[in-house]
This record gives sequence, C-alpha cells and structure tokens, in this order.
Amino acid sequence: MIKKLLCVDDDKTTLTLIKLIVNKVSFAEEIITKQNGKEALEYYHELSESAVTDDYPDLVFLDLNMPIMNGWDFLDEFVAQFYKKFAGTKIIILSSSTDPEEKERAKKYPFIIDYVSKPLTVSALKNLLIV
Repeated sequence: MIKKLLCVDDDKTTLTLIKLIVNKVSFAEEIITKQNGKEALEYYHELSESAVTDDYPDLVFLDLNMPIMNGWDFLDEFVAQFYKKFAGTKIIILSSSTDPEEKERAKKYPFIIDYVSKPLTVSALKNLLIV
C-alpha cells in the first residue's frame, strides 16, 4: 500500500473518481489533491520547508493538460527544484492523451514509472499495486 498519494488534475470529477477507486482497492493510506502543476509545486515547496522531510508522497498521479501550469511544466520545475530532495517520489502520468509522442517524452523522466489512460479504473489500479 502507498502511504501518501498526490493527485494533480484540474477536473474535480476525475479527482473524486480517483479517490473512490483508490479507497475501494486500499491503494493508499492518504490522498492529497491539487488542481494544477502550480498548486502541486507550492505543496512541494511547503514540504521542503517542513522539519519532517520524510513525509512526502510516495506516488503522484499527474494529468498533463491543465490550466495555469500543465503537467510538463510541473515536471520540469519538479526536477529543477525538488527532485534531489524528494528522489523517492514516483510519478504516473494519468492522461486522456493517447499521443505516442507524449508517451515517449514521459520516458525521459526516470521517476515516471507508467503512463495510464483516463479514466482510471479499478483493474488499472490493481495492475499498479506492484508499484
């Protein structure tokens, strides 16, 4: 079981669905949600200033297409600012995009462990339990 899961998606319905599915299969003890890359970076900034440095998400579900700051911009900033400090974090792209170029681009980030098409399903999540 994942201790802490961060879900970054601009669609509230998607976030609600993720929470329901994650809870149904007991995938994570705690779920944190942010609605864009900027909010997620602010969250990591707060974590980096915290005295408790080991209480960060084990896994992030990241949408790519979001307003304010998209998933790609989040990834670039995460690498520049936080990757060394939170190197244990793994990311799964959870996107409605099936563009092969995006899937290939995701492979350039060593901490991205999967690319899953939306909507998240119970069976897809159960396949991730090996994470």
